[in-house]
Amino acid sequence: MSPGEYEAVIVGAGFAGIGAAIQLKRLGIENFVILDREDDLGGTWYVNHYPGLAVDVPTTTYSYFFEPNPNWSRLFSTGTEIKQYADEVADKYDVRRHIRFNTTVDGACWDEESLRWRVDLSGGDALNTRFLITATGFLSQPHTPDIPGIGDFAGKVIHTADWDDDYDATGRRVAIIGTGATAVQLIPELAAKAADLTVYQRTPIWVVPKIDPKFPSQVRRMFARVPATQRAIRAVTDAVYAFMVDTAVLKHRYFRRFNIAAADVAKLHRFLSIRDPELRRKLTPDYDFGCKRPTFSNGYYRAFTKPHVHLQADGIDRVEADGIVNADGTRTTIDTLVLATGFDLWDANFPAIEVIGREGRNLGKWWRETRFQAYQGVSMPHFPNYLSLASPYAFLGLNFFNTMEYQMRLMDRLFGELKRRNASRFEVTEQANSRYLDRMTELLGDSLFTLGNCSSARSYYFNPSGEQRCSGR
Repeated sequence: MSPGEYEAVIVGAGFAGIGAAIQLKRLGIENFVILDREDDLGGTWYVNHYPGLAVDVPTTTYSYFFEPNPNWSRLFSTGTEIKQYADEVADKYDVRRHIRFNTTVDGACWDEESLRWRVDLSGGDALNTRFLITATGFLSQPHTPDIPGIGDFAGKVIHTADWDDDYDATGRRVAIIGTGATAVQLIPELAAKAADLTVYQRTPIWVVPKIDPKFPSQVRRMFARVPATQRAIRAVTDAVYAFMVDTAVLKHRYFRRFNIAAADVAKLHRFLSIRDPELRRKLTPDYDFGCKRPTFSNGYYRAFTKPHVHLQADGIDRVEADGIVNADGTRTTIDTLVLATGFDLWDANFPAIEVIGREGRNLGKWWRETRFQAYQGVSMPHFPNYLSLASPYAFLGLNFFNTMEYQMRLMDRLFGELKRRNASRFEVTEQANSRYLDRMTELLGDSLFTLGNCSSARSYYFNPSGEQRCSGR
C-alpha cells in the first residue's frame, strides 16, 4: 500500500485503542495506525493527573484479563500506576510504534466507490483505510460551566482534566465547583493544604466507605509467580460487580432491596462521619442509589467537618475578579478556582469526530434525530467497516475492561467471518439494529434507570433525551 493507505485506522490511544490494536495484531493485521491528539498514550489516564486520582473499581478487575499486573500497590491503585500499566501493555504488545501522537482527527467519510474511509487530519492531510475504529472514550472533552463572569476571574483557574502539577494549594483560598467522582477524590487533598476551601455543590453524590488495603510484597510476589491466584481474585471482584449491576441495577423491579441496602450503607457512613444534621442533609442525595455512579471515599465527608472547609449548596449567581457571589447574595473571596465539572460527554463525545457514512449519513446528526444506538455497542447501519468502541448500549457492568475485551472478541468473530467469506466489507442491517435496540429497551424496562427515582441525578448514564446508555446484556 502507498503511504497514507492503511488496513485499519484507530482513533484514540487509551485502553480501548490499545486493546483494539492488540486484537488487530492477533488477527495478523500490522498495517494500521493509531492517531491521538495528545503527546503520550493512556487516554484519560494520561490527561487526568490531579491530586488523589485513583481508579474507582478494584484494580484486580480494572485491567485486561489476558494481561494481569502483579505489581499493583493496593486494591484501588493510583492514576500514576494505571498510566504505567498502559505504558507496559503497549510496549509488551508492540503497540507504541503504530501510534502517531499530536495528531488531531477532524472527521472521516466513507467512499462508496473505493470502499474505504478517508480520515481527515487537522492541517489538511488525509489517510485512507479499509477499517475505521474510533476509541475516543467519553472522558476526554472537559466541560466548563456557563456561569456569568467566569471568564473575568483574575486568579488561578484549574480544570481537573488539565491539572497544573506545579500548583500548591498551601495557604490559598480555594473554591471548587462540582461534587462528582473527581471532586470526591480531590476535595480531601485540597482540604489538607488550603487555608480556606469552599465547595460548590449542585447535586450530592452517594459515597460509601473505601476498603483499600495495600498489597504486601509477599502477595505481589505470589501474583507474579502464580498468575492464577490474581485471576481468582479477579473472578471474585468481577462477580461482585456483575451482581451489583445485573441484579441491583438492571433487575431493579425484582431486587430493589439491594439498592436500599447499599443506600443504607452510604447513609450510615455519612452519619458516622458528620454529626451536624444540617450538613448531612445538604450532602444527602434525593435520587436513588445507583442512578448516578456512586463512589468510594473515607475522607470526603470528614473533609467537610474541618473548620476551614465550607459547603455552598444554594447555587452560584456569578463569578467576579476575586470571588464568587452565591445565589443568596453572600460573597466568598478566593484566589483559586478549581473546576471539577466533568466532561462534555454527550455533546462532544458521541461521536468525538464527524463521521459520514453511506449516502451521506452523519452519525452525530442521525443519533440525535433518532436515538442513540449501536448494535452490540459498536456498529450502526449505513456505516460499513466501522466500529465505534464504547458506544451506546456497550457497557457490561461497571468495568470498562470487561466491555473492551468483549468488543475485542467481537472483532475476532467479525474479521474472521470476513476472511472466511472472502468479503470486503461488513455492515449491520437496519433490521438487526432495530431488533437489538428494541431488546435493550425491553431489558432496561426492569432497571433502576426506568423504575427508580433518577430525575434529579444529572447522571452521564442518561443522554440529553433521558435515555440510558447502559447495556442490558
